[in-house]
Amino acid sequence: MVTFPNAKINIGLQIIEKRSDGFHNIASCFYPVGWSDVLEIIPAAEFSFSSSGIEIPGDPAKNLCVKAYELLKHDMDLPPVAMHLLKIVPIGAGMGGGSADAAFVLKLLNTTFHLSLSTFDLENYARKLGSDCAFFIENKPQFCYEKGDQFADISLSMKGKYIVLVYPNLHISTAEAYAGVTPQTPDVNLSEALQRPIPEWRHCIKNDFENGLFLKYPVLPQIKEKMYEKGAIYSAMTGSGSTIYGIFEKETDLQNIFAPFTVWKGEL
Repeated sequence: MVTFPNAKINIGLQIIEKRSDGFHNIASCFYPVGWSDVLEIIPAAEFSFSSSGIEIPGDPAKNLCVKAYELLKHDMDLPPVAMHLLKIVPIGAGMGGGSADAAFVLKLLNTTFHLSLSTFDLENYARKLGSDCAFFIENKPQFCYEKGDQFADISLSMKGKYIVLVYPNLHISTAEAYAGVTPQTPDVNLSEALQRPIPEWRHCIKNDFENGLFLKYPVLPQIKEKMYEKGAIYSAMTGSGSTIYGIFEKETDLQNIFAPFTVWKGEL
């Protein structure tokens, strides 16, 4: 069985307070986009995990895909599988690529082996793997709060709009991003701001990580400004960086402008 774990963007990201467990309470809108990895899982004589495409750092045995399999196997009678991940979504890019891979493992195992796990069950398993993982179970626009793993439905659709994502080949760890931000009570109600026309978002919806990271990495605000110069109706950094996205009214090809970087475009 083959599936395509997709990335997400953050529309607004407010860092509200540090929690007693070391995580942070946030407010954000997570929105799925089409930039995807490719995941294959087939029954096998013994378990194996392999990957190709972008090199994944660290011990493969500790990959989130492997952890997702082991998490379900602890509670379910799962047979061994051979799992292969073609890694396409950049790593450390703020798009939740690794979290999506893990969530899609859970969903694909559930379907392949008829585990009859509900959405509620799958989200609870996903929360054990990472703060972003649960979002990719339903994989639809959601207003996210607490650690980013609690959701409220939001009537937001950007259907018919186009997006350009620019990854400046710059890996930013979550720890590095949080080191440059001071949690604070937001002065804008994000869920209300999201209901405004998209061109107004520029003046009221921001990613709190931008302040610190834009000073440290000047290429980031340069990309954002170039998005607006080329007609974006909204542009921002997603997640803890470093990807910058622009939302456009019509299909826009900026590959030549951002030639040194990794660029993806598609319809929302």
